[in-house]
Amino acid sequence: MTTKRAVVAALLGLAFIFAAMPGFAKNAKTVTKGPIVINEFKHDTGPLLREIAPLLPEYSMPSEHEIENMDNPNHPWSNEVKPDPVLQRPESGPMTLSPPPGLEFDGLGLGDSFFCNCMPPDNDGAPGTTQYVQYINLFYAVYDKTGNRLLGPLKGNSFCSGFGGSCQSDNSGDPIVRFDAAAQRWVVSQFAINSAGNDFECIAVSKTADATGSYNRYGFSFANFPDYPKMGVWPDGYYFTFNNFNLAGTAFVGANVCAADRNAMLAGNSAQIVCFQQNSQQFGMLAADLEGPTPPAAGTPNFVMELDPSGSANIDMFNFHVDFTNPSNSTFTGPVKISVASFTPLCPTQQRGRCVKQPSSNSDLLESLGNRLMWRLVYRNFGDHTTLLATHSITVGSSGGVRWYEMRNPESGTPTIFQSGTFAPDSQFRWMPAITMDQNQNIAVAYSRSGSGSGQYPSLVYAGRVPSDPSGTLEDEQVLKLGLGSQTGGGDRWGDYTSLAIDPTDDCTFWFTEEYQKQDGGFDWSTAVGTFSFPGCGGGGNPDFTLSANPTSVSIAQGSSGTSTITVNPIGGFTGSVNLQASGLPTGVTANFNPNPTTSTSLMTITVSSGAPTGTSTVTITGTSGSLTHTTSVQLTITGQGGPIVSLAPTSLAWGKVLVGQTATGKKKVILTNTGTADLHISTIATTGDFALFPVTQTKKVTPCVNGSVVHAGGTCQIKVSFTPTQKGLRTGAVNFTDDAPNSPQSVALSGTGK
Repeated sequence: MTTKRAVVAALLGLAFIFAAMPGFAKNAKTVTKGPIVINEFKHDTGPLLREIAPLLPEYSMPSEHEIENMDNPNHPWSNEVKPDPVLQRPESGPMTLSPPPGLEFDGLGLGDSFFCNCMPPDNDGAPGTTQYVQYINLFYAVYDKTGNRLLGPLKGNSFCSGFGGSCQSDNSGDPIVRFDAAAQRWVVSQFAINSAGNDFECIAVSKTADATGSYNRYGFSFANFPDYPKMGVWPDGYYFTFNNFNLAGTAFVGANVCAADRNAMLAGNSAQIVCFQQNSQQFGMLAADLEGPTPPAAGTPNFVMELDPSGSANIDMFNFHVDFTNPSNSTFTGPVKISVASFTPLCPTQQRGRCVKQPSSNSDLLESLGNRLMWRLVYRNFGDHTTLLATHSITVGSSGGVRWYEMRNPESGTPTIFQSGTFAPDSQFRWMPAITMDQNQNIAVAYSRSGSGSGQYPSLVYAGRVPSDPSGTLEDEQVLKLGLGSQTGGGDRWGDYTSLAIDPTDDCTFWFTEEYQKQDGGFDWSTAVGTFSFPGCGGGGNPDFTLSANPTSVSIAQGSSGTSTITVNPIGGFTGSVNLQASGLPTGVTANFNPNPTTSTSLMTITVSSGAPTGTSTVTITGTSGSLTHTTSVQLTITGQGGPIVSLAPTSLAWGKVLVGQTATGKKKVILTNTGTADLHISTIATTGDFALFPVTQTKKVTPCVNGSVVHAGGTCQIKVSFTPTQKGLRTGAVNFTDDAPNSPQSVALSGTGK
């Protein structure tokens, strides 16, 4: 929420719509202008948030009215309402009622000691181990899980109190909050928009699972206006998507997809963002966001999706692989087009889909944002399959409904639509949806509902389904919070997004937050927070399990053995033992499990005889418990006996503090030894990270390691590395040797500090 967006977009929003020419003769091609590497502007560790006093009335928000926002100037859709083959028909009969609300309480908004005087709230929230954080436009609060406020409201940029620069001084909104369950950390972000100069994305990662504690803070400078940021948590990074406009806000640049270095941020070290700027026809992309306890297989790229920019009935999927050690190795590939049922976005020709009706005579026509997939793109790994969930708002007759998808196995490169549906059980509008799934594969879609009939004020509503329900259907909806008024005043904004997330402590409880009106009015919205869960989830219900393997790829030489840990992941209170068997083993290969059967984990040992054939194959592990059967797999690579083997000494080099511009006294050497039984052929020796600070030189008195050199069995070669810092602070990098040894590439970590 910014002055730049509020003023510039208000003047130019309609010009974008009517002046831009779509020109979609063919599907838009992927543009790979990059990767673009953005180094942090600064990072530090901040104070305890609980020691920052809550805002008092005299420190209220600046008076800013965000009544416009940037839209896609290249939308290809018309008002033609296309037939919907997956519309859930009311004549199919009454459905089971979705589970009732559990907890419900008022979040931030009207009635607080101050108000941000902005529109819309940009609702987001996330549950952690013991807390719930609600982060909306310009301010946030921390609650316990019974709804008691523990901290706040605080300004959104209080995460960057004392940080300096735009992240501290500019409180601009478009916030995101996620709980990184694997690391037990909170991740928050918002942009900081300047009246002059570059704009910033400000990211904070908590030091602990306590949201009121201290955070590692990062500021990243962008040469374009990074509008509508969204984030997905992934094992190797925090993946962001933006709709980039030029800094003046007068031209749409295109979607931008970026990955921030998660491991560095968790450790409080310096970090980079690696980005791939898309062309001006790419808009509204979302990065996959991990939900549930089981991560994707090691090395799985992040999946990025958007509605096909040609206007066809496709969802486009891209694979984003990031390499923070050598960013030039990062790739953004696609699209893979996933065919879906035909649809017409909700209110496609109105700016930002402005057509949702309310009952009051002087009420606004609310915006649907029907031209994009809605936050979040949820990913889950169940062992025998993986799932992506997506949703958006579409036209149904003279009103609107929510379209939702369950897509499976994106790792295959050809994901399938397992099921999809459109939910619009009556003439009211349903829009601004969010979707996620619990551990029992129960799905819920949460959204706003509004109509022109008496009392049909915008309300918080949700509908769910269990796996035994007919495919593509949702159960009858439940109201979490009934609205009591219409939005008026000509703002037309709503949302801009709904938040729905699963509690990481039980993997069953859905947490939902969105806005509503307590009375007719404009910049006086309220928000509600609530929970619900499906009966039997996590205990009783449908006991089941999934299997996972770690690692999922094993390389074993002839005449030796290797291991992988097989884990039983219980669902719905499953407590049984699982018998494991391996199939697909090549001749001369055996696999043993210890223990077997198992209730939790079993170590699979694969033994390869000296005569087993070399090559790569897939070993399938099947787990059976009663009538339940599930599988996982391990990729097995068998290499020949002997061959070159690389040993590096040392494996890391570190310099102390060295004056900027001066070279550290004495060069440090690295010795490579070929301990194998065959010649080693070195392809390249290259530095990564702050590579310019670590020049590699060749030794004179001993055999040097150079590109293209051969090191005989038992032989050695050497390099020397120096350090000449060009700026202050910790600098890091690595020397990488690429060769024909099985463990290629091999690395030596480098670090030094400029003073």
